[in-house]
Amino acid sequence: MGKWLERTLIVVVSLAVAIGVIALLSGGLAGSRDDPGVSGRSASGPGHQFRDQGDGQLAPGAAHPDYDSDPPTSGAHRPAPVTRNEASISDDQLLQALALGDVVFMYSTPKPPRGLRTIADEVAPDFTPYLAAHGQTVILARRGGLPTITALAWTHMLRSNSAAALKEFAQYWLGRGAGTSVSRIVGNH
Repeated sequence: MGKWLERTLIVVVSLAVAIGVIALLSGGLAGSRDDPGVSGRSASGPGHQFRDQGDGQLAPGAAHPDYDSDPPTSGAHRPAPVTRNEASISDDQLLQALALGDVVFMYSTPKPPRGLRTIADEVAPDFTPYLAAHGQTVILARRGGLPTITALAWTHMLRSNSAAALKEFAQYWLGRGAGTSVSRIVGNH
């Protein structure tokens, strides 16, 4: 009976050590340091963060609100899909794309700056209206008067000509849109 008890103790201790090692390596004993927000996304990603002005739908005839950034990164708008890449888009199209989770690279030149398409292609599949409608692409869009390439995501903006910074921004924010399932009408009824 002594050898049986000794073998049982060895198995139990070995099992306890194995469980302890697994718990330690998985961080189970240290506790979680994540502090996710209600939307489950971190506000500490790349770019300048703006306050979330919501993604409400403007009622017919209602005026656009004053946005807190130019180009806007959030706010009420009329739903308008982006159907073409490398074209000018309206604020409504921009906000719809950002709310869905797309990332938009804006530039002021007639054609995208050299290398911008490559960055977009490295982060997401080639633009299609379907991918844009599902928040899964990087959209290249013209907008006059911008001093540099402007990367936009929901409530975030980065002005940079650095390929590495633009790629990091797009990789981090792609697919992270408004995160609300409640649609509401804003404006005159």
